[in-house]
Amino acid sequence: MENKVEKREQWTRKREYILAAAGNVVGLGNVWRFPYLCYKNGGGAFLVPYCFFALLCGVPLYLMETAIGQYTQEGAMTCWSKLCPLAQGAGYSYIVIQLYSRVYTIILAWALLYLIYCFRDPLPWATCNNPWNTDRCVDLSSLNSTQTHRGNQSVNWTSGNLTKSSVSEFWERGVLSMSGGIEELGGVQWEVLLCLLAVWVVCYFCVWKGVRSTGKVVYFTAVFPYVMLAILLVRGLTLPGAWQGVVYYLYPDPSRLVDLQVWMEACAQVLFSYGVASGTHITMSSYNKVTNNCYRDSVWLCVLNSCTSLVSGFAVFSCLGFMAEKQGIPIEKVVTSGPGLAFIAFPQAVAMMPVPQLWAACFFIMLILLGLDTVFAGLETLTSSMIDMFPGQMRRPWRREIILVVFSSFTFLLQITLTTQGGVYQFELIDYYGANGICVLFVSLVQCVAVGWAFGAERIRDALEDMTGQRPGVFYTVCWRYVTPLICTVCFIGFFLDFQPLKTSDGSVYPNWANNLGWAIAFSSVVTIPICAVSKFYFTEGSFRQRLLVLWRPVSDPVGPKIKEERSLNETEMKSLSAPFPDML
Repeated sequence: MENKVEKREQWTRKREYILAAAGNVVGLGNVWRFPYLCYKNGGGAFLVPYCFFALLCGVPLYLMETAIGQYTQEGAMTCWSKLCPLAQGAGYSYIVIQLYSRVYTIILAWALLYLIYCFRDPLPWATCNNPWNTDRCVDLSSLNSTQTHRGNQSVNWTSGNLTKSSVSEFWERGVLSMSGGIEELGGVQWEVLLCLLAVWVVCYFCVWKGVRSTGKVVYFTAVFPYVMLAILLVRGLTLPGAWQGVVYYLYPDPSRLVDLQVWMEACAQVLFSYGVASGTHITMSSYNKVTNNCYRDSVWLCVLNSCTSLVSGFAVFSCLGFMAEKQGIPIEKVVTSGPGLAFIAFPQAVAMMPVPQLWAACFFIMLILLGLDTVFAGLETLTSSMIDMFPGQMRRPWRREIILVVFSSFTFLLQITLTTQGGVYQFELIDYYGANGICVLFVSLVQCVAVGWAFGAERIRDALEDMTGQRPGVFYTVCWRYVTPLICTVCFIGFFLDFQPLKTSDGSVYPNWANNLGWAIAFSSVVTIPICAVSKFYFTEGSFRQRLLVLWRPVSDPVGPKIKEERSLNETEMKSLSAPFPDML
């Protein structure tokens, strides 16, 4: 007897969706990228372009994607057939972007390895008595103002030429055993490889049952990072020198507002931290009931995301201010971005605190949980896209589990190269070109054209009113049709005009072949859109005008009958609940 096809899943409870969505938008970029960009681009003045782009790009795009998923009740790949089939290529772009985004699991492997080392006394990155240390190593316990300066020359403790801190050597030589460049692959770091395997096993068993398992896991993974962040914030603000770090973090430099690069980085940070143009918001909201108030949810989740970024800055820079005072060096000498902040600067700060193992464990647990939620959302986007494309074959018992184990195993095998001595260079290349930048800007632009013009901004507002009972203001129509696509277009052009080749941590430029490979990675997620549009137009029958009408704007209402049915069921349920108490109506 043939197996029965299962119905598409839904969230068991509303709070499971809220926690999963919150865990998806609040990730690693909030902790290390936003504070660094804020300090680098004018401190408090950076909040002006950040809030500008958050209001005009972040919130409208987030609401658009959430509305698309809930309205169509389809994943990121198949939803466009009900909105604008000509934009079907955006679904393939999501998949390519998500495939490149799996590279971030290596960050979780590094964090897990650091967490394991947190249970040693003393912390291995706090001393120079380790096999990986060189004669240039400077023990943190011996730091003082006379040792941190040589005449008028200040030592850069992160990447200085005169000396290396024990923290830098632990990261570069102990964990990564970095090779001379991307062209030198080197051997596999087995500790990192085992940690990467552990991360993939955890991720698999957290999402293998779809939203039924993910919805339970996020009660811990989405809430506990805020507990850790609150602990680190309180501890950081009570450290000597914390106020110096906070002032440095928020001190406004209005002159930076005339710099185009500041506005470009603010736009990139908003799109990156809000997680738009990746398909995750569409996927998550597609498991909602069609009458869920996604309008209210989207606004509050966007506020939560931006507020978390701001609070994270206080936690990070209070620790960096403490470290600057402890070493007697300017704070700009200890601040770095990306992995450098997570795996050099912050570990160095906690190593100087009393009970350093506790604070280091708190930080790396928070880092792991923040990353896990984003990985969950990405894996769910990939698996649900395939299942929605072939529902008759894939929505059967154990099909999801088989798909997921095959994909996870294949991805893990590909990522073994990231655990080699040259793996960090590969990570930086894919991070710089593959998961953000021009691809996110271009996909965001296509979304705005498809929804704001093809499907119709007024029509999506009508759909939101039917689903939620609230009609979004005309502000969203203006953003979806004019403001947001204009900003994406300007930033897309500005990215090419102000392009900077990828550089290593010591300032040297990646070889030409590596940057050319990076451009191929970037455009691989963009070319799917025109290729898919041309192929759909070619295989659709009829005249040019007839084809355009069919592919540009479908006339069917995907969820109109379902909204009425769900509201009818809700009314019946409310009547049955109130039947024993008629006098209370």
